[in-house]
Amino acid sequence: MLKTYFYTLGILISTLGLYPIDGYLTTKIARLVYVQKAVNSDKPYTRIPEGARLKLADIKLNLTDENNESLEGLLQKDEAFTKAIRHVIPSGNYSLTALDMTDPNNLKYAAYNENKGYQPGSVGKLVVLNAFFTELKKIYPNSWDKRTNLLREKRVASGIFGTGDHHTIPVYNIETEKLVKRKVVSSDVFSLYEWLDHMVSVSNNGAATVVFREAMLMNAFGKDYPNLTDDEGLEFFKTTARDSLTNLAHDVVNLPLRDLGISSDEWRLGGMFTHASSKYVGRKGGSQATPKGLMKFLVLLEQGKIVDADTSLEMKRLIYLTDRRIRYAQSPKLNDAAVYFKSGSYYKCDREKNPDCSDYEGNVFNYMNSVIIVEHPNGTKYMVCLMTNVLNHNSAWAHLDLANKIDDIINIKP
Repeated sequence: MLKTYFYTLGILISTLGLYPIDGYLTTKIARLVYVQKAVNSDKPYTRIPEGARLKLADIKLNLTDENNESLEGLLQKDEAFTKAIRHVIPSGNYSLTALDMTDPNNLKYAAYNENKGYQPGSVGKLVVLNAFFTELKKIYPNSWDKRTNLLREKRVASGIFGTGDHHTIPVYNIETEKLVKRKVVSSDVFSLYEWLDHMVSVSNNGAATVVFREAMLMNAFGKDYPNLTDDEGLEFFKTTARDSLTNLAHDVVNLPLRDLGISSDEWRLGGMFTHASSKYVGRKGGSQATPKGLMKFLVLLEQGKIVDADTSLEMKRLIYLTDRRIRYAQSPKLNDAAVYFKSGSYYKCDREKNPDCSDYEGNVFNYMNSVIIVEHPNGTKYMVCLMTNVLNHNSAWAHLDLANKIDDIINIKP
């Protein structure tokens, strides 16, 4: 008898929201108006904790004054710190890296199974974010203002690339003050900034594929991209050989990681996030990440070395969590902390083995991953990259419990 499977890619609960809530004027991301009104209303807005209410000006990079020591040199295990972290890791298929950067001149690094590869799921959308901003700088290498103006003003349609994801996006009408949450449809048109926000804030796979597509178009058309129409972009995909598009997609997202010193084994992305895109673009090489590869990325982000300092700061703003927290980030220990977060799941159920196999409880594989930057008001700052593959069990609460224990180790209160 053929086995039947339930298969879900890049699953992330769709109620997250990111980017500082006072960011509408600089980004024109419409949903920020809704959140800011809710926070500033006379009625208590308890959906988000205090740590989610930072302003744009409050968000800064933490390691920009570091010396030029290599990543490998910086990420040397502190034995005492590593021992303390390992002591609280549950048994099972867990891998983790942690970096205490409270004192930038005395970084403490801990690692457990840090080189083990996992399917990263939606954490891979950070790779697309990096690729997009890499291509954007090529168009306007000397002007951050021109880059952000393009993000605000250029509007692109979903087409088939954005369709097929059951996760919803928040669509807010500023004039009617109505917010609806719905799936992406092919006729949707949003600014580049809003597509980026939909990709990261609610981890929408369709939005991620649209952003991936635009990175490819920027690479192909260069300085002609700002005036490229939707029809011209689609014609490029229709008239270019599928093998060529697949190779282009692979290079656009993965070569920037190699330039950062992150190897293929440490992090790679195999393709787009929706099945509809496979009409034009295939997959290549598979997707994999390790906790050490993810930590390298976060360190480079805090150093201002992801593309450049302006880009690194903007990417950090995009992953600032300003809505209901989940999984690792849901730890009550982090309520007053600013949290920069990306999570993702990837699981598969064999219904022959277990007809009742549930969401996030895969019995074939059951990946759950999180990357997080935590900044407490008392000055304690640290980063954690957690990757797990625990079968038959929803690991969300185990991640939360581990977050509590790690915070107790690092955030020592007087």
